[in-house]
Amino acid sequence: MFIDTHLHLVARERITYPWLKDVPALDRDWSYEDYEVSARRIGITGVLHMEVDCAPEFIATENTWVSELMSRPDSLMRGAISSARPEDEDFDAFLDTLDPLVVKGIRRVLHVVPDDVSQTDRFRANVRKIGERGLPFDICMTQRQLHLAKDLVDACPNTVFVLDHCGVPDIAGDGFTEWSKSITDLAKRENVNAKISGISAYAKPDWTLDTLRPFVEHVIKCFGWKRVVWGSDSPVCTLNSSLNQWMATTQALIANVSEAEKTAFASENAKRIWSLP
Repeated sequence: MFIDTHLHLVARERITYPWLKDVPALDRDWSYEDYEVSARRIGITGVLHMEVDCAPEFIATENTWVSELMSRPDSLMRGAISSARPEDEDFDAFLDTLDPLVVKGIRRVLHVVPDDVSQTDRFRANVRKIGERGLPFDICMTQRQLHLAKDLVDACPNTVFVLDHCGVPDIAGDGFTEWSKSITDLAKRENVNAKISGISAYAKPDWTLDTLRPFVEHVIKCFGWKRVVWGSDSPVCTLNSSLNQWMATTQALIANVSEAEKTAFASENAKRIWSLP
């Protein structure tokens, strides 16, 4: 049974997402109801909503929507990983508005802003404050930025980090060698965890299980079974697969490991990192 630590839902009548117009395949509503049908069929028993890089003025609205989904009878929704702007002067005030019963973590998408955003003193000080609040910070950077991720982590030793999508490897461009070196280095930092989430999106359309295997196995080798979690990255994963195919791929990749390792990866690590029941 899996906890999906990376679900995106889209409600365009309620929330504005400036970037969606540039990705026609994703530019539509993605509802909890549709996701839930598949999730219950493939063994997902809990889910964290991952912010969808909405316009900043809609961050509170997005978190309120997650709260409403959590309140449904027998809901799969366990909480929100909220969008945030740690580069802002008023970040303390923003943190004070967050409902700890709803918001379980924080993310700032960092591949859509200049690289130096995550390297400023203010950004790093605010990420340290996120850690002081007991909230993990998801690192959303691409393969070429992983040295910046290392610098951010080193500046915030008491914050728990989760590296999204295996560090977004350039699978389609055969970028394994450089990516693997960065992952090996980053994994030496004990406060960093890795999320194996929807990496089929970074492969060519004709990918197979063996295309993804070396990337997944390298992450697990470096981080170990106590510091990896699973995510669907739905609906982004649908660019090159489906939710069901990504789950089937995951199950095949972990078929030969112990039950304790499967359980840690599928749910127990997520419960610990995000303080889930």
